[in-house]
Amino acid sequence: MAEKYLKGTDGIKQIDMAVDGTITNEYIQKEAIQGSDIILTIDANLQAVTEQALKNNIEKIRNGGFKDKSDATGGAMVVMNVKTGEVLALASYPDYDPAKFTFGIDPQTWEQYKDNNMKNRAIQEIYPPGSIYKMVTAVTGLETGVIDKTSKINDTGKYTYYKDYQPSCWNHSGHGWLNVTSAIQQSCNYFFYETGRRAGIDNLAKYTKHFGLGIKTGIELPTEAAGKLNERVEGQTWNPGYTIASAIGQRDNQFTPIQMAKYTSMLANGGNVIKPTIIKTIRNVDGTEIPKSEYEDYFNEKIGIKQQQEDVININPENLKTVLEGMKSVTSERGGTAYSYFKNFNIEVGGKTGSAQAGEDTNVNAKTHAWFIGFAPFDSPEIAVVILVENGGHGSYTAEAARDVMAQYFGMNSNEVIEDVTAKPYRQMQN
Repeated sequence: MAEKYLKGTDGIKQIDMAVDGTITNEYIQKEAIQGSDIILTIDANLQAVTEQALKNNIEKIRNGGFKDKSDATGGAMVVMNVKTGEVLALASYPDYDPAKFTFGIDPQTWEQYKDNNMKNRAIQEIYPPGSIYKMVTAVTGLETGVIDKTSKINDTGKYTYYKDYQPSCWNHSGHGWLNVTSAIQQSCNYFFYETGRRAGIDNLAKYTKHFGLGIKTGIELPTEAAGKLNERVEGQTWNPGYTIASAIGQRDNQFTPIQMAKYTSMLANGGNVIKPTIIKTIRNVDGTEIPKSEYEDYFNEKIGIKQQQEDVININPENLKTVLEGMKSVTSERGGTAYSYFKNFNIEVGGKTGSAQAGEDTNVNAKTHAWFIGFAPFDSPEIAVVILVENGGHGSYTAEAARDVMAQYFGMNSNEVIEDVTAKPYRQMQN
């Protein structure tokens, strides 16, 4: 995809020969021009730790290292600069060994790789978000005025507003009276059913799009998936029950991990729109840099992204603050779904866990994907971390890996990371 910048320009070498084949002279008619260097945003050490943390987390879930055992099949992690959208690490598991392709890959390994290991789950696969979507519903409710930061809703366990669709909160006994901050902390479905019903699907869709969910991010990588967004479509019947399912990140909502990283970053940066990127700059051989607008237009054309003028949404800072306080309580207060993993962490973190059902509720074989999204430091955010584990069972299990990656970024790890050129690109060595 970047061949235009990397290839450079061929030169021409003239060779004169006598009739007997003897070379009599050679000279350069046209000098070759070296291609440009593309400087990536990826941090090599952080990338190595992220890959290892993801692998360790999936294997720990699969082997019953947490409370419950689940047949976790794969996953993805993304680490993003919340202000610029620069991707600092991007991992997908299971991965593959690029050295296998050097002299031609054998058929057995290719069969193993092609249907599973070659997927970049961070950008190519879409998943229901479950409870990590609830901040969209919270922002929508606050921005539209159907709730405020002091509004309380009484969770009685079963949501009975509609006669024909009465879903329950995950806590079947109910959480009682909650405001939006405590509803995020305890991940109360009932609170968000009611908030979503009051706000309506059109408003939910509006703010979902603002956060970049269900829309290609435009990252400079091929075959990025767009995802799916619950919204009212002209000519199709919209059942009110669809709205309350949407409000907790279910029904047809399906997004990529890279979209969730953009969304988390925007929550942390004040609601400012960012564009995920893996390119820091493109530098010519003479040291000059290609204007960002130029190469952005080129990559947008290559991946089929059309720039559209969208209405700017300025989210009230006080409303965002209310939502973020709920995310902080997830990691810092007893009862928070990720408290046990961050209670002794040296930096305050905002986070949210999610356990998202994939497939119909009636399908006994349906999977439950596990999510964690978070950002740090809480008061002055720098990075967002997103992890998804396919069939991970419980979102809280994935918080451990996110914590380990944050520890690496903020210099808390004592492990030394070195490059191993004989096998995988990177390996984490433990002293």
